[in-house]
Amino acid sequence: MGRFVIKRLIYMVITLWVIATGTFFLMHSLPGSPLENEDRIPPELREQILEQYGLNDPLPVQYVKFLGDLVQGDLGNSFKYDGRSITAMIMEGFPASAQLGLQAMIFGVLVGVALGTVSALRRGSWVDNGSTVLSVLGYAVPSFTLAALFSYYVGVVWGVLPTAGWGTFAHSILPSLSLSFLVIAQITRYVRTEMLEVLGQDYMKTARAKGLNRKTVIFRHGLRNALIPAITILGPLTVALLTGSLVVEQIFNIPGMGWMFVDSIMTNDYTMIMGVTMFYSFLLVLSIFIVDILYGVVDPRIRLTSPKE
Repeated sequence: MGRFVIKRLIYMVITLWVIATGTFFLMHSLPGSPLENEDRIPPELREQILEQYGLNDPLPVQYVKFLGDLVQGDLGNSFKYDGRSITAMIMEGFPASAQLGLQAMIFGVLVGVALGTVSALRRGSWVDNGSTVLSVLGYAVPSFTLAALFSYYVGVVWGVLPTAGWGTFAHSILPSLSLSFLVIAQITRYVRTEMLEVLGQDYMKTARAKGLNRKTVIFRHGLRNALIPAITILGPLTVALLTGSLVVEQIFNIPGMGWMFVDSIMTNDYTMIMGVTMFYSFLLVLSIFIVDILYGVVDPRIRLTSPKE
């Protein structure tokens, strides 16, 4: 187990290095600069700013400095926001984005597992057909479209929940609900498919033949094995929720990380783009690592180590 963890950590470091390298050189290959649209800046001051941020140095020198700062957890300073630390700005905006993503994930997983299980147990019924339609809609309709619909009908027409702002749990319900539909769609489809396969396995027939009650057979023996493929997508899906919330946050005027990323692209803020990209990449790689560990928790038969270990 220890060797497995070390190996995965090495893979994580290599993956992050590849992403950091690709992001750095892609950013510097784009036309223009962070000061491209700042016509009001005198040439002397412009040159001073470029020198301060090291943009006048040769590209290899900038790359080495970027990696050195990254290892120390320093994502640099923003060009647009008066040299504010990007790390500090991310820490200010991430809690709101994380809350939305976490709420959407919890709600989506609970509903998806329930729908997928019931659909498999009542195959061909109205519940099964309804969950299938819901899954298709969850895939087909973007989260920002759902956000706009919820904002108008639930917030404006019915006046049940606030349509914008941040501060109370009520402000997070509509954006979280908008993001959760993708989770519901994917989890429902995976759980339903796996449950249909699991229900026909010999060990399920043996469990029923032993006289075990229906709940024990379904939840302890069936659902536990059916969840393994669903767990596979939880890591990337979690990060997809966070990145997918970028537009949703704009719709509901939530002070998360969405405005940072969108604004940095519009203004060519190199350091902000690279900082946010590396932050999300770290979350993705970390989530995949955690998913690998969860395999063994859900099904102890899955070996995380080689036979020699």
